[in-house]
Amino acid sequence: MSQAAPIPFLDLVRPHQALEEPLVAAFRRALRAAQFVGGPEVESFEREFATYCEAPGCVGVNSGTDALRFAFIALGLRPGDEVIAPAHTFIATTEAITQAGGTIRFVDIDERTMTIDPAAVRAAIGPRTVGIVPVHLYGQPADLDPLLELAQQHGLWVVEDAAQAHGARYKGRRVGAIGRLGCFSFYPGKNLGSLGEGGAVTGAEPALLEAVRRLREHGQSSKYVHETEGYNGRLHAIQAAFLRIKLAHLDEWNAARQRVAAWYRAALGNIPELVLPGAAPHSEHVYHLYVVRTPAREQVRELLQAEGIGTGLHYPVPLHLQQAYAAQGHREGSFPVTERAAAQCLSLPMFPEMTEPQVGRVADAVRRFF
Repeated sequence: MSQAAPIPFLDLVRPHQALEEPLVAAFRRALRAAQFVGGPEVESFEREFATYCEAPGCVGVNSGTDALRFAFIALGLRPGDEVIAPAHTFIATTEAITQAGGTIRFVDIDERTMTIDPAAVRAAIGPRTVGIVPVHLYGQPADLDPLLELAQQHGLWVVEDAAQAHGARYKGRRVGAIGRLGCFSFYPGKNLGSLGEGGAVTGAEPALLEAVRRLREHGQSSKYVHETEGYNGRLHAIQAAFLRIKLAHLDEWNAARQRVAAWYRAALGNIPELVLPGAAPHSEHVYHLYVVRTPAREQVRELLQAEGIGTGLHYPVPLHLQQAYAAQGHREGSFPVTERAAAQCLSLPMFPEMTEPQVGRVADAVRRFF
């Protein structure tokens, strides 16, 4: 066992220590004002995050899952409607479809980017298809232009799942402001994370954003006036205050993640048995995760663990093979690229405060294995 200090997979201590005084001051303001749900902090964060995303509007909600669910409901998803989504993503992407009343149509991913494969989407469009959900996975924007073209041809909507891609750009445009709606999570480990749960929906259409706003407030158009049933899906004022403080640092943190990724690329780039992530030509990758691929995934992970180096697995059991979706009848081999990724992907330590010597330690251990 190495005697060197452990390297965590994710360090949430140091960034919050650095911001401890402003974060505590924000909590103290909320405490003294007794403003805990909604109000000026939430409204200010919505404006600031919309501006950051280069989107006309934003609605803060309780979680990234709520953001997706409310987006699908606002777009009029009904029982029998089919929504195309990648099989390689976190289940929040797809459970939000079924919870909103729709049916999931899984498709495979692109081998190089590990985001949704536009050719697979084209083949999957059927008479019941109403929408497409590209996931900007690991911080890498999906290839949106062919998806938007398909959507226009077939009368479909596109909702971006940007839960892992705060600040990423596709052909110069911020993700979350390109589809009909964009959905974000502020879970603590995200590039922009709250100190609890949080989410947001961004977009350009006032009617859709207002529908999301009503859904988060029990369907209220005004106090005690309910046009529909809704949900308790509000963003807490304290979390909005924390997010406002952290939003000012997001570009700096993303640049640090890109720097860490460049160190990894220089240290690991000539190992034939290891596939490294890279930004697609159309994208600015913000490296929420640094995911490498190797058939020797489990052995490499064991070696790193013995060296005191944390790792993660995203996502080792593909969604189409999960018990939750057994009724869809998929079997091994249904989506080979997804299944290969699930068997080979290993997430190496990645966080903005990671140092070049720490990356060197990780890389040395990996190189020794190969």
